[in-house]
Amino acid sequence: MSVTSDIDDGIDYSDIEEKYRVRLEEGFDNILVIDGIPVIDKSKLEKLLAKIAKEFTRKGAAIKPDDVSMPWNDKTGKSHGYAFIEFRNADAATYALNELNGHPFDAKHTFLVNRFTDIEKFADLDETYVEPHREEYQPKEHLRAWLADPQGRDQYVTYRGDEVSIRWHGRPSQCETAYEDTNNLRTELYVSWSPLGTYIATLHRQGVRLYGGPSFQLQARFFHPLVRLIDFSPCEQYLVTWSHEPIVVSEDMPQGPRFFSAEDEGNNIAVWDIKTGHLLRTFPSILPEGEGTKKQMAWPALKWSADDKYTARLTPGQQISVYELPGMGLQGKKSLKIDGVVDFEWCPHGENDREDSTKTTKKPVESMLAYWTPEVTNQPARVTLLNFPGRAVLRQKNLFNVSECRLYWQNQGDFLCVRVDRHTKTKKSIFCNLEIFRVREKDYPVEVVELKDTVTDFSWEPKGERFAIVASSDPNLGNPGPGVTIKTDISFYQLDRSKNDFKLLRTLANRTTNTIRWSPRGRHVVLATVGSMSKSELEFWDLDFNSDETVKKEVSKEEWGTGIQQLGIADHYGVTDVEWDPSGRYLATAASAWTHTIENGYAIWDFRGQEIEKLLLDRFKQFLWRPRPPSLLTKEQKLAVRRNLREYARAFDEADAAEETTVSAELVAQRKRAVDEWNAWRLRAAEDAADAKRQRGKRIEPARKQEEAKEEIEVWIDEVVEQVEEVVE
Repeated sequence: MSVTSDIDDGIDYSDIEEKYRVRLEEGFDNILVIDGIPVIDKSKLEKLLAKIAKEFTRKGAAIKPDDVSMPWNDKTGKSHGYAFIEFRNADAATYALNELNGHPFDAKHTFLVNRFTDIEKFADLDETYVEPHREEYQPKEHLRAWLADPQGRDQYVTYRGDEVSIRWHGRPSQCETAYEDTNNLRTELYVSWSPLGTYIATLHRQGVRLYGGPSFQLQARFFHPLVRLIDFSPCEQYLVTWSHEPIVVSEDMPQGPRFFSAEDEGNNIAVWDIKTGHLLRTFPSILPEGEGTKKQMAWPALKWSADDKYTARLTPGQQISVYELPGMGLQGKKSLKIDGVVDFEWCPHGENDREDSTKTTKKPVESMLAYWTPEVTNQPARVTLLNFPGRAVLRQKNLFNVSECRLYWQNQGDFLCVRVDRHTKTKKSIFCNLEIFRVREKDYPVEVVELKDTVTDFSWEPKGERFAIVASSDPNLGNPGPGVTIKTDISFYQLDRSKNDFKLLRTLANRTTNTIRWSPRGRHVVLATVGSMSKSELEFWDLDFNSDETVKKEVSKEEWGTGIQQLGIADHYGVTDVEWDPSGRYLATAASAWTHTIENGYAIWDFRGQEIEKLLLDRFKQFLWRPRPPSLLTKEQKLAVRRNLREYARAFDEADAAEETTVSAELVAQRKRAVDEWNAWRLRAAEDAADAKRQRGKRIEPARKQEEAKEEIEVWIDEVVEQVEEVVE
């Protein structure tokens, strides 16, 4: 044993011990000093510590009340107004410092967070000025650069198979791919443009990605596993996501304002701030109650006011909860308790409202919403207009014998149409009334349009006073069988200012149309049969065919309806989607593989129904035009453009002529190349034939002279020099 001991004493283990020595946490980098805490006595200590821990945890820096140490003044028996918080490690403390410094704790107190180790460092701080290093400015891409396209082209996105492609649309020579990168821009469900076209969203198992700019770089990510549905706010400030799977927060998940916390568990809906990427609030899904009702959630689950200041959520039959942005707190700290409420819609803002909102001298434009309640006991059904944030009732209208109501706002907020499906006293038949509120006028007058048939589709003319409806009295309307085509009538109505009533302009009878699509600029409309495998007609109509856009004049009552003219008829088999481009000059139709797998693809038409482009693509799923934001031109500038429209049109006509000349020159050059290739091939073939004859020892006849090889063809052309008619008596 002594021999072994002598051997061990001669070995130096210091390097191994140093390598494997367990190092305990030294220093105070994991401790923060929190100032700005309310001064309290010991009776409120437990409550204050719990609130501090909750506030830190809500911001992603999870702590417990036991982690907070609060010094006391023994003479006064009160706290000093600051505390020490110990975190798991220095990284957790750094995260809490970045997120909570300057964070408002309540109305009178704001957190001021510093490291414990910084106190001594700040006391011995060297006050010698050192000029900081200036980083070189790196310009970022403009997210709306596509609006500056010299040709004024629009963009559209297509989704086929696993490929997402963005293309320019213009004249034939200007149509080209704007962006296509399968490694960058890809999706697992579908794609969606934001309302103003700034972003394009893609959906993945992990969440949502937003891309933008000329090179479509990644702009933001939102972590929501298994997301299925998304919805943007009108001004693109916020994003709503929904997943059928409730939120689950595991211990190994990242924490912070961009991620879910324990408070969000079990919810399905999330609201995000697009610019910061922060999660604002989560909600559970609300499914309709009652036996026999389909368990299908209404989407969008949150409806936004036109200025993004409010978003509202409906609890069917009970209340409307309005939340104020960006804090997502309940407006007025209470919901609107409305017994039996079924649906509601916010009033959109028109061009005048947007201009007034930019002027500081103008009174802020108030938001307005409309909701309806069904008949309950002795109370009739009712439509109510409400302003926000005042919550004052602006107008109410009682309705009787109501089965169902639908609310349709005109896009400028000038009119609200309530489509009322009424039943007879025996409840065996259904007919329809249209209750139209003139929102811009005093006392909000209501006009009634009585109809005998059931209305299946309603659509306002953008920026206009006309609307179109699809109505039907077909007995198969309630339960159409396979291959059965429903017969419909399409009617156009216009406001008669002299009588303040809506008058019928024209009815197109015995159609199969089930969808109305107005041009974004109004006037032109497309009537389509969508979702049918037996009918797929497209009718292109002009409602002001006899009028000049540059000259506005009053139309006499005798002339009402005479300007409605059909421009063309087209057909796209199996059409599932119909959408105008933002300019109102082109229409896109698509047959999506999500609905059927026969002749999938898309087609682009001009406003007259002339086919411009048609592609049949297998596994084709989606076609979307890129939206455009409202014009920045003032009313005066727009009026000047309309007055000088002929001058601008002359420049466009010259560009069109140059385009046709270029196309003709390219066609002639292409034909010449084809003739030259043909002659070259004939020469080579003749030489090969001559070589083959030589090899067989045959005699080769000398080539005839070029003049003899020519074939002369005489063409007689009759030309009438003068024509005179004489009467012979």
